[in-house]
Amino acid sequence: MIYTVEDIGCCGAFCGTCKVKTQKICEGCKSGYSNNERDLKKIKCKMKKCCIEKGIQTCADCIELNECKVLNEFYSKNGYKYGKYKEAIYYIKEKGYHAFLLISSTWKNQYGKY
Repeated sequence: MIYTVEDIGCCGAFCGTCKVKTQKICEGCKSGYSNNERDLKKIKCKMKKCCIEKGIQTCADCIELNECKVLNEFYSKNGYKYGKYKEAIYYIKEKGYHAFLLISSTWKNQYGKY
């Protein structure tokens, strides 16, 4: 399977291997907003809304990444996955989307090893 930046959630989750998305239960983080199939006003995820409004792919592209209250609050939640999503964003920031997509294409979950 060939994955694209569209398969990366704004927060750093890799949606390409997400069972909920592959089973078509979820449309993913970004699909449908650029062509107005989905209503931006109904977005519940603050990170997604921010990325779409700023016109960036993920939080890795944001110049306010380190100071972002919403993102830091999200990453400080209990749960292993939040730390992995943060790791993903900083990996993308350092190495780029292509490198991230090469690594993540081997994962079985929304996060994995680098």
